[in-house]
Order: sequence, then structure tokens, then C-alpha cells
Amino acid sequence: MSPMNISELSPAQLRKAAKMKERIVRLQSELDRLFGSKAGPEAAPKKRTRRMSAAGRARIVAAQKARWAKIKAGKK
Repeated sequence: MSPMNISELSPAQLRKAAKMKERIVRLQSELDRLFGSKAGPEAAPKKRTRRMSAAGRARIVAAQKARWAKIKAGKK
């Protein structure tokens, strides 16, 4: 079965699709209540942003500069 454009659907097909969607939403809510959790994108945990202190960043920069200096010194 090939995907159909929504504008090609008849009013009866649209009503049937809307009823099916409502039933899916109701069943999903029922599952959420049963298992005590939300499923779906709204239940996804928020991503934590990692924060680095200025001192930590400075240590990384210094170590990288030392590595590059060691490499450059070996080429001469």
C-alpha cells in the first residue's frame, strides 16, 4: 500500500483516521496510568549540559600546547 496524501482522502476516511487517532491517544493514556510513566517524546529526560570550570579548561589548553611543543621540538 502506497502512502496517500492527506488531501486525497475522502471525508469518511478522514473521520475514520481521526477516530483511530483518538483511540490511540486514549489507549496510550491508559498505558501511562497503568505503568505510572509517560511514553513518547514528552517523557524523554532533559539533556544535561556539561560545564567545565575555567581552571579545567586552562589545564586542557596547557596540556595540548605542551603536546604540540613536544611534537614541534622533535621535528627540528
